[in-house]
Amino acid sequence: MNFNFILRLILESISLDAIDLRLLDALQRDASQTNQQLAADHHISPPTCLRRVQRLRAAGFIERQVAILSPDRLAPRLGHGLQALVEVSLDRQDTNALDAFEARAIADDAVQQCWRVSPGPDVVLVVVARDMPGYQALAQRLFTADANVRNVKAFFSLKRAKVDTRLPILPIPPKAAP
Repeated sequence: MNFNFILRLILESISLDAIDLRLLDALQRDASQTNQQLAADHHISPPTCLRRVQRLRAAGFIERQVAILSPDRLAPRLGHGLQALVEVSLDRQDTNALDAFEARAIADDAVQQCWRVSPGPDVVLVVVARDMPGYQALAQRLFTADANVRNVKAFFSLKRAKVDTRLPILPIPPKAAP
């Protein structure tokens, strides 16, 4: 058997207990805390905490760690820029057509998020641009140059009220007694 196949089976079979879920929730709130602080907050030893976090990362429960920047603090240096939600409808919605558009969209640095949706448009994008000419260049690259794009509707953000990357992590229900 292939080693990667066996590893994938092992990683997919990892169960999450209440401590794992609490660690995941704490890390998605603030991934910059030290292992010692994380261990102390969850009443486990630092080596145990480190092993658990490494296991969660290896199993793919933690995709990556990033810094979330403040657009308001950066605006005086970079400008406010434009952020838009863009609905895209395609002429053809077969798997190849959707995959091709999605691949082009996610390869573009201006695209922050790409969602296939239904009903309505086929794809919703969250995009950023430095200014309107920057958005026009993005529109040319992704929409005008693609013969399969039928309709585009952009909604430009006036104010960011909330941005959150956290997933709701519910406690594990207790197992029923036999």
